[in-house]
Amino acid sequence: AAAGRPIDEEVSSDSEPESPSLGRRRRRETAEEEVEETPQEKKLRLAKLYLEELRQHEEEEEEALSTDIIGDRLKEDVLEQKGRLQRLVAKDVQPPDPASIRVLRGHKLPVTCLVVSPDDRFIFSASKDGSLIKWEVESGKRLCMVPGGKKGTEERHMGHASHILCMAISSDGKYLATGDRNKLIMIWDAATCKRLHIFTGHRDAVSGLSFRKGTHQLYSASHDRSVKVWNVAENAYVETLFGHQDVITGLDSLSRECCVTSGGRDGSVRLWKIPEESQLVFSGHQGSIDCIQLINEEHMVSGADDGSIALWGLTKKKPLALARQAHGMQGIQDLQQPYWISAVAALRSSDLLATGSHSASVKLWKCSEGFRKLEPLWDIPLVGFVNSLKFSSAGDFLVAGLGQEHRLGRWWRIKEAKNSICIIPLKRRAAPPSPKASDSS
Repeated sequence: AAAGRPIDEEVSSDSEPESPSLGRRRRRETAEEEVEETPQEKKLRLAKLYLEELRQHEEEEEEALSTDIIGDRLKEDVLEQKGRLQRLVAKDVQPPDPASIRVLRGHKLPVTCLVVSPDDRFIFSASKDGSLIKWEVESGKRLCMVPGGKKGTEERHMGHASHILCMAISSDGKYLATGDRNKLIMIWDAATCKRLHIFTGHRDAVSGLSFRKGTHQLYSASHDRSVKVWNVAENAYVETLFGHQDVITGLDSLSRECCVTSGGRDGSVRLWKIPEESQLVFSGHQGSIDCIQLINEEHMVSGADDGSIALWGLTKKKPLALARQAHGMQGIQDLQQPYWISAVAALRSSDLLATGSHSASVKLWKCSEGFRKLEPLWDIPLVGFVNSLKFSSAGDFLVAGLGQEHRLGRWWRIKEAKNSICIIPLKRRAAPPSPKASDSS
């Protein structure tokens, strides 16, 4: 009545002006409806949108790619896994020019082992003097050196205090592993040469090391006749495998969870299936089997002190091919014996092999007829015991570790040899021009 209207007048809710408190309440409710989505929900919604966009983008790219290219790549991957992919490069390799061989010196005693980094930029080598050197391939410079120490100084010395016999590098180039005559395995940061860890557990010299491809799982072989499995990333011991009847002299592995070993004088090569804890035994050499390397997931090559080189398929217990007296004979007529095979190397998934001895040359070989024949290609003159051989990933050079003595002993000494590593360039013949190219010219 004071406001000037009748007390009993009926007022419609539509026409009634909002009270200030009611308006505020409604605005608050609307705002709450708008802010129902929490920050986490918003992130999730945006992430889903982004993933959906990525998926659509990938689908568009896949459609744009030729189905033939995708098919070829998939086929190559499958063939490589099955060990049937074979790059036929041996026929194009030209005889290396001895003048083009680069000799890098830094070790005082015989070089026993070496590896090439996965990107082919660096070489790591080790010696009977216990030293470890990282080299740059392009310049030949020493990037870092870990000197060897004297026996008994292991605790206060960063490096090895006895002969280093073997080494391996992980396929991502992160870790380097070295094994010595004093039963120790040392793990290094490959970039800085800083020691990260020491694995103990073998009861005799560590003679073979290999990282499983694509992982940080490490396999080690020893003169104690056992194979051990380690997880390097977690500094952990996994398990031990037994089976060889004599010292193990070499070891290799690829992508599968298995490794192969050469068993010295027990005359056997073994394939260890790690998950099944089982092994396959291969026999064919008549002497001590001193070196071994996988060519692909289904084939391997080994060398022995009876002078023979053997090619193996993992489904056959006997060699697919055997080259006897591969590096010829030594000694006087009545007391002749074959030159020992001290190192073998394979260019992965190809038909090209290299072998070393102390016969004053490294030999290149071609695997032909489906790994059933070994054909000698070229001799590369190198004086001394060839204790280690490795191809670069691209196959454009071969590295040899040389010494005056054999990696595992002192049966002979070649005084004129230089304790060094040699980088041997491998040139290939250019592919003949296609008919179309010659027509257009």
